[in-house]
Amino acid sequence: MNPPEQPPSSLFQTLKSKVLTWLPQPRAASREDVLESLRQAEQDGIVARDAYDMMQRVMFVSDLKVRDIMVPRSNMIFVEREHGLDTCLDIMVESAHSRFPVVDNEKDQIVGILLAKDLLRFFDDDNKQRFNLRDLTRPVVFVPESKRLNVLLAEFRENRNHMAIVVDEFGAVAGLVTIEDVLEQIVGDIEDEHDIEEEESLIRTLEDGEVIVKAVLPIDEFNEHFQTYLSESHSDTIGGLISQTLGHVPQRGETVEIDKIRFEVVHADSRRIHLVRVTKPA
Repeated sequence: MNPPEQPPSSLFQTLKSKVLTWLPQPRAASREDVLESLRQAEQDGIVARDAYDMMQRVMFVSDLKVRDIMVPRSNMIFVEREHGLDTCLDIMVESAHSRFPVVDNEKDQIVGILLAKDLLRFFDDDNKQRFNLRDLTRPVVFVPESKRLNVLLAEFRENRNHMAIVVDEFGAVAGLVTIEDVLEQIVGDIEDEHDIEEEESLIRTLEDGEVIVKAVLPIDEFNEHFQTYLSESHSDTIGGLISQTLGHVPQRGETVEIDKIRFEVVHADSRRIHLVRVTKPA
């Protein structure tokens, strides 16, 4: 039995799709073209939503600088070079961090990095007397706050570093940045038991009209969405702009007004802002 004949329109669509696969596809002329292709692939079910979100973030990670994601100096937790074992342990337990800048208070300089795991062998009473923080301090890496994140990530991987101290144009310590901070800009927040779930969208309008944005929202996208003219001269993201304006990483509930726009921090930790409530003037 012969197969049923296809309707002319169906046959045309089949031939058209095959011809298009044979023809060379035009090269993308801009990043927007690439993003549009990825968006279409996600809508067609070729690319999973998670993969699409990650590729989209990869496209923009080179736009971010270290200053946009760093932990500012005011929020850094230090270990002093002259601290004893018990003091170091108290600081580590209270902060729950795994790496700590070691500071020489006499010279006001960061002289190295201390890893929490390096203290494990001193839990033995026989080894406590041998503890000397100077012997455990690892070399410190300094990076400028203007360094691009894609360049920093490559350096982290090449040198197998997990933390770097950020300095400003005058060489003063401005903050610190970790490899986790950079990776979160690509794969999204690396959540732990203290994190909260957040919506995927960078801009979310609630039922009552309230607008919540993620702090990683680029300023140019914010301006386009809200028809505003916030400056991009010092920061690339909303979170970076708020921290730059206040001079520190704000806590939950802190507010700031920039160009008559009110920003209220909805969620933040000791390292960065996560969610911001936006209120424009009537």
